[in-house]
Amino acid sequence: MVQLNDCQQVSQDALYLRDTYLADVHTSVTATGRDETGGRWLAVRHNIFHPQGGGQPADRGRLGECEVVPVRHAATGLVVLHATESHSAGLDDLSEGDPVHARIDAGLRLLHAALHTAGHLVEAACRAEGWTLAGNNHFPGQARIELTPPDAGAQLADAEEREKASDRIRAFVAAAIADDLPVTAEHDDEGHRIVRLGEVHAAACGGTHVRSLADLQQVTISAVKLKKGRLRVSYTAAHRPLR
Repeated sequence: MVQLNDCQQVSQDALYLRDTYLADVHTSVTATGRDETGGRWLAVRHNIFHPQGGGQPADRGRLGECEVVPVRHAATGLVVLHATESHSAGLDDLSEGDPVHARIDAGLRLLHAALHTAGHLVEAACRAEGWTLAGNNHFPGQARIELTPPDAGAQLADAEEREKASDRIRAFVAAAIADDLPVTAEHDDEGHRIVRLGEVHAAACGGTHVRSLADLQQVTISAVKLKKGRLRVSYTAAHRPLR
């Protein structure tokens, strides 16, 4: 049974949604508890850790000297931190109110943000082809957008037509990056966080993103495959070195 230490009214500032590039923060423990297996977790008041979700993997980082992994706590909605196996006792001495120094792996965060933003851009290019989003994965080495083309992709069954479509997607992506379209986030009237790439794309999203499309580099459409009426567009991306 999940145990909470009076954290029902706990608030948490989701800093990771406001600033992709914030890599460390001094904050305090705001809640602690144990999961179904007895493992201890804690939540910090000012949270810079992105939990796995929306096709994006979780951040990695440290709380003090303890390696931690963030997860979304279903019962409270908090992003809570679990110690990794090699640091399994690292959170045991911390209590609510204790000051802590939280840090993320900044290089990994930039890679995740680049892949997620590039995924939105690839999706925008595919929507311009008249294709409908069916799924996505923004994990390193696995990044892909899956779509349903009109007429179950009859035309795209031809390899030459797929290559022509691939060229159009590449041109769309390259032009948007060259134009350095801004990447912004805002909440709509229903409280959904909407991420926009200039005027070419908007989607509800809880992921981390680059500041503008010129931050992207090495965006490559590596494969376009059609299988059982679904089109899979695989891609890679990286973040430009910070200046």
